[in-house]
Amino acid sequence: MERNFICSVIKHERVVTTLAKAKAMQRNLEKMITLGKTKDLVRYRRALAYLRDEAAAKKLFDELGVRYANRPGGYSRVIRLGEHRIGDGAPKAILELVDNDVLARQLESAEAPEVDEEEVAEA
Repeated sequence: MERNFICSVIKHERVVTTLAKAKAMQRNLEKMITLGKTKDLVRYRRALAYLRDEAAAKKLFDELGVRYANRPGGYSRVIRLGEHRIGDGAPKAILELVDNDVLARQLESAEAPEVDEEEVAEA
């Protein structure tokens, strides 16, 4: 479960889960990102052995390692949500990577103007 969760955070850069799980997974996520900062074969194989997902390992070394190269630590944050999970009432939280553009991408796709075919034909 832990490996799949960390793969999901690496792929999507933001995951909604319970507060306890987010706090527990944050430590190992930070270690994986630190591993991805230096791109060499030994570190890539160690990350691949832990994650067992080639796409996540590739993104870890190609995108996240470059993004956090000059940052000494603190690559992720836990944001508490005011909601509680239905069923057991566990407090919910968001585990996300800092300096991500997930919200910007969501807003950009939601606010994309519709293109009128007549305007395109005139141009």
